[in-house]
Parts: sequence; C-alpha cells; structure tokens
Amino acid sequence: MPSTDLPAAVVVVDLDAIDVATAPGLPGGRPAVVVGTTAADDPEAHPLRTMCDLVLGAGDEALAQVVDTVGRNPLAATALALLLRGSETRPLDDGLLAESATYSLLQAGPEFAAWLAARPKPDPHEEAEPVLLDRTGGRLEITLNRPHVRNALNVAMRDALLDALAVAAHDPSIDEVVLRGAGDGFCAGGDLGEFGSFPNPAVAHVVRLQTSIGRAIALLRDRVTVHLHGACLGSGIELPAFAGRVVAAPSTTIGLPEVGLGLIPGAGGTWSITQRIGRWRTAQLALTGARIPAATALEWGLVDEVGA
Repeated sequence: MPSTDLPAAVVVVDLDAIDVATAPGLPGGRPAVVVGTTAADDPEAHPLRTMCDLVLGAGDEALAQVVDTVGRNPLAATALALLLRGSETRPLDDGLLAESATYSLLQAGPEFAAWLAARPKPDPHEEAEPVLLDRTGGRLEITLNRPHVRNALNVAMRDALLDALAVAAHDPSIDEVVLRGAGDGFCAGGDLGEFGSFPNPAVAHVVRLQTSIGRAIALLRDRVTVHLHGACLGSGIELPAFAGRVVAAPSTTIGLPEVGLGLIPGAGGTWSITQRIGRWRTAQLALTGARIPAATALEWGLVDEVGA
C-alpha cells in the first residue's frame, strides 16, 4: 500500500464510558473514521451514535474488518466517512455532486493507482445488445444483458440503459418499469476493465454527472421495480436503491467493495443507500467489505421484499 503521512485514520470510542449529557459532537471535518462500540442490546439506537461514523456491538467481529479496511486504504475510507456525515440531508443532485467530486479526487490518488496497476484485463467479448427491452401495454421490462461478466456495468450498457429509461421518462403511458439482470446475477458492479479509462478525473467527474443512471431512476422512482438475484455489488445495489421498490431473490448477496479499490461508491450509492438504511449501516457495509444476504438486506430496509 502507498505510504501516507496521515495520522491514525480510525478512532475507536467506547460509548459506554462517555457521559451522554456532556458528550462532544462529531466535528464534520474530522479526518478519521470514528467507530463507536457499546454493550447495549441495540447499538444502532445508542444516543451517542451521531458522534460516530458507525456503531458496533462490543465484541462484534466487524470491528476488525473495519480496522483492516481503513488500514489498507485510509484515504478512501476517510473520504467515505466524511462524505457520509452529510449524506442523509443532502438533496439528490447535491448528493450526486458531492459523491462524484470525492470519487474523482480518489481516482487521482495513490490507493486507486496501486489497484489500477494490478487490475484485471478487460474482457474483449461484448454482447450486441447490452440491454434488452420488452414492452407490453404500460409495462416496460429492461434486462441487463452482459451475463458473461455478471452484467458488469460498462459504458455501452450505461448508454443503453439511459436510453431505455428515457423511453419511460418521455412516455407517461408507461406506468411500470421493471429492471432485471440476465444470467447468474443482477449486476456485479462496474466493469473493472474500464475503471480509470477516462482522460483524467476532471473529465470523468463531468461525464459521471451527465450520465447518471441513478438520477434517471430516481426521477421515475414511483414507477420502477428492480429484481435482484445473485451477486449485487457496487453499482449493482447503488442503482436499485434509487427505485421505489426492490425485490431480492433468496440467492441475493449485496456488498460495497469500492474502498478496497481505493475509491468510494460512485454510482450514487452514498445518497441512495443512505436514504434507505442510514449512514451508519452504509458505512458498515462499505468499510467491512462484507456481503450481506437478502434476509439482512430486508431487515435493514435496503430491499423491500424477498421473493422470486
């Protein structure tokens, strides 16, 4: 890992040892991941959780995972924590702007550069139609169609998906939009072979805002249902979280692996996911790198139903 001159990037606080009446707040700009621990039955309901980036039960093995993740990529982890602190109250466009700006800064950083040097080679195979459309009456069904790479989101799929969503946006007679994925999983995230392929992070920032699939889904939210199955990683859960309804098959597993790449979620997830499950659970998902099953996603509110 590239060396940095950062101070300790993770601070662990025993919340049970602090007087609630006199506890300090968490300065919004404090550059560290603040983890609170407590023996309370419901750690997430602790009255001091607002001074922390995430709260875990005493002895929770997730703490070691967080410490390891932050230790490997302190810049990305700290940037994520800082961004999430205001995520729940930002309007949609402000949230997308803040996320993209942070993502672009990290693209120019040493942690992403280290990952990029060892990234997988691009897959030369490409589907003729990365997105399939099927309209029946007022129902438009959209299917992600790159099953050979578990529907990894590349530029071709992004553009085709934006075109498909534009059809619904401009046709009010379409009252139901259903989004699915072909093959073994809904979407395994961004196509790693295309990461870092823009001329520079500044250009990538502008393009990311101009071509936001998350924003397009959010504008159609009440009409959109997303069906998840298999691995749903990165953008494979960030984008569904914008929809009005998310149905997960029992096989679904969900994760946010971006910090491990020296980045943060970049498809709008720091806004869309926090709107569903709050910033503390979003931070836990991203900073542990763990995958959660459909049942946990339902309990958290990240999906609305577990079914076929």
